[in-house]
Amino acid sequence: MMSSLIAQLITRKNESVIKAQLPPFVIHFFKTVTLPTIGILVFLLFWTVGANNIDTSLGKFPGPVQVMTQVGNLYNEHVESRAKESAFYERQDNRNQARLAKDPNYQAKTRTYTGRETFVDQIFTSLITVLSGFLVAAVIAIPLGIAIGLSKSLNTAVNPIIQIFKPVSPLAWLPLVTMVVSAVYTSTDPMFAKSFIVSMITVTLCCIWPMVINTSVGVASLNSDWVNVSKVLRLPALTHIQKIVLPASIPAIFTGMRLSLGIAWMVLIAAEMLAQNPGLGKFVWDEFQNGSSDSLSRIMTAVIVIGLIGFLLDRTMLQLQRVLSWDKTTEVR
Repeated sequence: MMSSLIAQLITRKNESVIKAQLPPFVIHFFKTVTLPTIGILVFLLFWTVGANNIDTSLGKFPGPVQVMTQVGNLYNEHVESRAKESAFYERQDNRNQARLAKDPNYQAKTRTYTGRETFVDQIFTSLITVLSGFLVAAVIAIPLGIAIGLSKSLNTAVNPIIQIFKPVSPLAWLPLVTMVVSAVYTSTDPMFAKSFIVSMITVTLCCIWPMVINTSVGVASLNSDWVNVSKVLRLPALTHIQKIVLPASIPAIFTGMRLSLGIAWMVLIAAEMLAQNPGLGKFVWDEFQNGSSDSLSRIMTAVIVIGLIGFLLDRTMLQLQRVLSWDKTTEVR
C-alpha cells in the first residue's frame, strides 16, 4: 500500500516537472491535436482490421480506403448532375429564344429540372429540415420553459403532460403527423413540400421536451440573491427575464438545445428512412435496397458524414454558448 502511494506521488511529481519544463503551447497542442489524432488513428486501425475480416453477401465490409473512394465518386456524381442541370436549362432557354424569334406572341414555358438528387443535395436537404424543426421547437420550448420555471403553479399543471409525452419516440408520431399534414396541407401550389413539413414537425416534436425541461430547471434554480436584487430594484417582469433570468439560465438552456439538436439529427435520419422523405436517410435506404457492389461503401460513407455533421452541429452550439454566456471561465463540454 505504501509503495503504491509513493509510486503515485512520484508519477504526479514527474508530471508536474514535465509540465513546468514544457512551453504552454506545446502542452495545448498535445491535448488538442496529438491525443485526438492518436485516437482517430487507433480507430482507423481497428476499422481496417475488422472490415478485412467481415464478409457479407455484397462482399467485404467497407474500410477507410473504400469510403474515401466513394467520397470522390459521390462528389463527381454531384458535379456531373450540376453540369446536366445547367445544360438542361441552357437548351430550354435556346429553344424558347428560337420560338420567340419566330413567333413574338409565343408564351415561353419553363420546366424545372427533375434529375435525381445527389448525395450533396440530400445533405443540404437534411440540414435545412433539421435546423428548421429545431428553430421552431426553440421558439416554442424556451419561452414555455421560462414560464414553467418562474411559476410553480404552471409547472404543477404542465409537468404531467411533459412526463407523459417525453418518453414517446418521435417516430411514433410520424404516421399521425403524415396523416394530419396530408389532411390539412392541401394547397394546389404549396410553398413547401409535404415531405419537408412532415419531417420538420417530427423534428420539432423531438426537440421540444429536452429544451423545456432544461430551461425550466435552469430558471427554477436561479440564485436567490439575484432574485432579491431584482425585487429590491422593482424590475418589470420583462426586464427581470432579460437582465436576470436569461443570462443566469444560458448554460441550462444551451444544454437542452445541444441535447435536442443531437436527438433531432438522429430522429430525422430515421424518419427519412421510414417515410422515404428526401434526405440522407432516404439515400441510405435507397442504397440498401439497391444492393450493388458499391452499396455498402456508399452507406458507410453516409454514416461517417452523418456523424461528422452531428459533431459539427454540436460544436457550433458549443461555440454559440461560449459567445453568449456571461461566465467565460466556465468549462463547456
